[in-house]
Amino acid sequence: MESTKGTLIITATELKKNLGKYLKYVMENNEVVVTKNGRKEIRITPYIDDFEQYLLLRERATDYLFNGKRVSYEEFMQIYNQSDLRMEYINGEMVLLSSPDLAHQETVGNLLVLLREFFTGGPCKVYSAPLDVHFWKKGFKDPDVMQPDLIVACDTGKAVDEKGRYMGTPALVVEVVSEATRSKDMVIKLNTYMLSGVKEYWVIDPRKKAALVYTFIYESIDKFESLTVADTLSSSAFPGLRVKLSAVLAGS
Repeated sequence: MESTKGTLIITATELKKNLGKYLKYVMENNEVVVTKNGRKEIRITPYIDDFEQYLLLRERATDYLFNGKRVSYEEFMQIYNQSDLRMEYINGEMVLLSSPDLAHQETVGNLLVLLREFFTGGPCKVYSAPLDVHFWKKGFKDPDVMQPDLIVACDTGKAVDEKGRYMGTPALVVEVVSEATRSKDMVIKLNTYMLSGVKEYWVIDPRKKAALVYTFIYESIDKFESLTVADTLSSSAFPGLRVKLSAVLAGS
């Protein structure tokens, strides 16, 4: 019997011998995965039929059925395609996304207008979340699936599949951080974007009225710059792209 983050992995024989024990475990808001001949065959999870209980579980993200669970990329895509929740797949774990606050929305909106004005008429396009982007990190078998706040994609002519989904690598990624996402945006996502071929990563912080700019080359950091609201951000990936942070952070 194996155990990981509230999930027990047992054999079919163990389930038959101790059915009551494992049903009680599931009823305590855990899950059981049953194997047969070494293969995972069945997943037993709590049944939720009360809407208030559903809302409670969603608020308590660490206890939620999906959040933080380690699954394969194939399992994630199957769950994601059957769900209406916003979620990401990072380093083998499912991460639920919460709704952004007003400062976040104002900052993203201001920057979206400025970026679209700069890129209008050119080969690169600007897109805002929610948009799934598959980031294939060098040296990793499966991609991370994320929804950056903004991306600039210059490969849409060849990186859109038959279902109209973008499957390429953005040249520029922008994340607007909050207290809840700060460590993820500044450490975990930084690593993913660096290893997957993104050229430039902007981290905008409305609360601190500041920004960080990372330029990548050969899957490593080439340049790093820390800016305040009084500064103008100059892109290395796109010469001529200059953004006054006071305009981006106005109203946030």
